[in-house]
Amino acid sequence: MKGSLQFIGNATTLIRYNGFTLLTDPNFLHRGQRAYLGYGLTSRRLADPAVEIEDLPALDAVLLSHLHGDHWDRVTRRRLDRATPIITTRQAAGRLRRRGFERSVGLGVWQQHELRGPGGSVTVTALPARHAPGPAERLLPPVIGTMLEFRGPDGRVELTVHVSGDTLLDRRLDAIPRRFPDIDLGIVHLGGTRLLGMLLVTMDGEQGASWVDLIDPHTVVPVHFDDYTVFSSPLGDFLHHVEQAGLADRVVHLRRGETRELAPHHLVRP
Repeated sequence: MKGSLQFIGNATTLIRYNGFTLLTDPNFLHRGQRAYLGYGLTSRRLADPAVEIEDLPALDAVLLSHLHGDHWDRVTRRRLDRATPIITTRQAAGRLRRRGFERSVGLGVWQQHELRGPGGSVTVTALPARHAPGPAERLLPPVIGTMLEFRGPDGRVELTVHVSGDTLLDRRLDAIPRRFPDIDLGIVHLGGTRLLGMLLVTMDGEQGASWVDLIDPHTVVPVHFDDYTVFSSPLGDFLHHVEQAGLADRVVHLRRGETRELAPHHLVRP
């Protein structure tokens, strides 16, 4: 098998391809525990992760979209090997280095970081994202999406994977498909997260369907939609809207713990 994608829970996935093993937005709190979101706000987890942090394979890097308690939690902070490279925002990288994660790499939008291995390389590009509308954006941590371009020994791109990060649909995302017109797999953060029950800070089902139409990945895996009490838009909302948009054939729903094979230029369907 060339590679695989495993859904662990919330926005945590394990991406393996061409000898690289990458973990996204590590969240290993258990059901009933609370994630800290800042300003005294918390949210209770509703489901256990499918994998414990101690059972992870050796990691080449962690891709961290931003510093929020449901993406980087106290379990990760205490138990993740501090030698693990963390690729994230500039702000988050600075804070993580001060906490002992000295190999943290901070990227601004469109900046890149390359990992090399015996079988090829993977280029990580930071992409625009917007975590809240209007002035409220300044109250939340900076966030990035990421594009992964896996190259074989000959330097040619074999697989492109886009992780949206926690974002709303926003005009700054328009540049992504212009720069990356052929995306194999999109991992989209949904949930319609509402802070204080009012402020929408991640895409709901309708925005998620519009994101699929805009970004135009060949295959879409939805994540970040039912693990916490702050989510207001269940997966069914997204499935309804992609059906209405004629895009349902692109969606692969992975259940917690489920793994699907990754092969050059596509995610293998059962």
